[in-house]
Order: sequence, then C-alpha cells, then structure tokens
Amino acid sequence: MTRTDALTGTVLWPGDAGYDRARTVFNGMIDRRPAAIVRCREPGDVARGVLHAREHGLALSVRGGGHNVAGTAVCEGGLMLDLSPMRSVEVDPAARRARARGGALLGDLDGATRAFGLATPLGVMSGTGIAGLTLGGGLGWLAGKYGLSCDNLIDAEMVTADGTVFEGVDDDLLWGLRGGGGNFGVVTTFTYRLHPVDTVTAGALGFPWEAAGEVLRAHDDLVAGAPDELATAVSLARGPSGRPVLTIALCWCGAPEAAGPVLRPLRRLRPDLDTVAEQPFADWQRVPDAGYPPGRRHYWRSAYLRHLTDAAIGTLLQVAEAMPPGDSGIGLQGLRGAAARVAPRATAFPHRAPQYDFLVLAQWPDPADTPRNIAWARAASEAMRPHLEAGVYVNNLGSEGPDRVRAAYGDNHARLVGLKRRLDPDNVFRANQNVVP
Repeated sequence: MTRTDALTGTVLWPGDAGYDRARTVFNGMIDRRPAAIVRCREPGDVARGVLHAREHGLALSVRGGGHNVAGTAVCEGGLMLDLSPMRSVEVDPAARRARARGGALLGDLDGATRAFGLATPLGVMSGTGIAGLTLGGGLGWLAGKYGLSCDNLIDAEMVTADGTVFEGVDDDLLWGLRGGGGNFGVVTTFTYRLHPVDTVTAGALGFPWEAAGEVLRAHDDLVAGAPDELATAVSLARGPSGRPVLTIALCWCGAPEAAGPVLRPLRRLRPDLDTVAEQPFADWQRVPDAGYPPGRRHYWRSAYLRHLTDAAIGTLLQVAEAMPPGDSGIGLQGLRGAAARVAPRATAFPHRAPQYDFLVLAQWPDPADTPRNIAWARAASEAMRPHLEAGVYVNNLGSEGPDRVRAAYGDNHARLVGLKRRLDPDNVFRANQNVVP
C-alpha cells in the first residue's frame, strides 16, 4: 500500500513514529512485526486494506482492542488493520440501543451508556476490546441476568473478504458473529441491546487459605441456586505476604437491599476482606484493570468445570499451592442464569450448561521467569484435566491448534465451516482461532 492511496486513516511502516506502539498488544510475549499497519478511521479504510492484502498475497490481521492472549491481532510480515482510531459510541436511550465502532473498548461503551442508566453485558475489565470479546461470546458481570455479550448483539456493519462493506447482516451471519470469532470479516460497528443498569452491589470477599476448601464448597452451593442477578468469579492467587489466598469477586445487579440475604452464607464464613458496596457499574468494571497492566507476559490454559467435587477442590488447592511467586492465578468465573439457558445452537457460542469457566492465568514481567510460569500453567491444567469438560471458551484460547478450536465450537463447528465457505472460502481471515473452510 502506497502512502498516496485514498485513505482517511494513516499507514505506519517499520521505523515510523508510532509503529512499535501500534504493534504492541496486551500480552507482552507477542513481538511480531507487520510489513505495514493501516490505522483505519472508517469502513472504507478497512476495505482498501483487505483488498490490498489479497492483491499482494499478504497475511492479514485485525486489531480491535488487542487484548487477546494469543496475540492474533498482530501478523508477522503482513498487513495489520488497526481499528483503534474507531472508538466512537452512539446511544439511543429510548430504543435502548447502542452502536459502537469496532475499535471501542469496554470502558468506551460503559462510559457512553452510564449517562442513561443503561448497560449491555460485556467483560470484566474496561481495557478489553468489545470486538474480540463479543465475537467470542463475552462472559461478564451481567451474564446471569441478561446473557452474554453476543446474546445482546442485534446487528453489525462489516467488511467481508471481497472488500464489500455491509451496513447490516442477515440472520445466518448474525448467528455466526454471536460467538464465531473474527472468521467472517471485519466488524466495523456493533449494535447492542441495552438494559437498565445503574449502580450495582459489588466488591470482593477474601478468605484465609486455611478456609479455602470450605469456602469453595459454600460458594458452589450458593451459586447453584442463586438468583440471576448474582455473578461471581473465584480467584486463587498469592497475597501480599506470598501465601495463597482465596478471593470471591461478585456483582449483584438487583435491588441493593436484596444483596445482603443472598451473600449471608459466604459472610458467615468470616471473610477477612469485605469490600462489597453499592457503586456505579462502570466504576466496578474498572476495578480489575490495575491487576493486569499492559506489557506483562501471559500464558493461559482454560476449560469448563461443570462439577466442583471434593476431588476437584483437592486438586485445585494443590496446584494453587504450587503457583510460582508473582501475579499468576487460577480463576473460576460462573456461567449461569440467562447465559446458560440459551439453546446451544441458537448462537455460535455452544457452551450453555451452568458451569465455571476455569482459567489458569500465568502472568509475569521478567522474561527470565517465562519457563517456570509456563511449566506451572501446563502442569496445573494437566492435573485438573480429569475434572474438566472437553469444551473451552474461545476467548481464552492461546495458540493450541485446530482440535482445541473444534472443542471451542462443539456441535456448531460444522455450521461455522459452511458459513466460512460462503463468506471467506480463501480463508483470508485466518489470523484468529480459525475455522478452516
């Protein structure tokens, strides 16, 4: 692509100011160098970039928020489309709809909707891009009450592999965008359904490690029958003293006065940390950000955990105690309520049983610590394997091969292959968790 092509955006070449910053993503282990980066400002820029990559036989990658652990946003030696300049959000409070551009972050969308006391289900960190999150499913604090992000996607504007700009999508393609990843094109605008969410009762309950087994059992009993308004995420990590601690982050999106009775079984276990309080939902979305600063190295292993048995708890505590020093952890995020009641084939996201998204999350700043952290994450995942389901949340996948991609899509994989053949038979969009046509 020449510098004189009719772009409203800009092209960055190796050595240009801003090139290294544009190719840097959330996972510090990703160090790839595209031949050029197109910083897109409108769908036409995206279309020109797609056509140029095809004409010249270049690999093509797409960056929305750059938060994917596999680093698929950045290609080596190819053309990278950077949507980060496209971050505007328009809200129609009367229709309870929001239109967000493809480079928007969760914080952008939350910030725009909070003024009207509205929100759509997103993730759990404000710096995550809406594009990758939504296209992969989107599990977050409102999922129990209002479903996943993809369940609330009602339309999209996108650029397909032949450079066509669609200002709306048909039902079959919308089905695929609801969890099928970036396999079918570049979504330049997402239209979401909004819900009345203003303040939530949210925070963390922390427990000493000696009580971890009892707390995990009590928590499992609680969420099995809890109202849809409650969402939780269990974390096992090392505390400031270096010893393991168990923390339950939670969000109650119902009437504030109803939260106390629901949380009573956990508070009876005498947490030594209790920060649960009423607060604006958009503020709660920013709380975890500090724990995952950009530039750290990440290695994740993930699966679904359906039954938190005594045996599973025992293994979980053992692998947590073997955690290397630093900021790594193990998470159990609940997928329940409305998100679990959608029929498995109603969207491309198939994992609709009540269960935990189990995640071994190794993160560390020093490259010298890479072998130790990766070895622990792999060992922890292997030790837990007898207790885990075959499926996996596609947004947590690293570079793990085609069998794991098929596991992410389960019985929906065949339909996704058919959709891929229709829209991208040459597999132009393959820098992702790829559905091969």
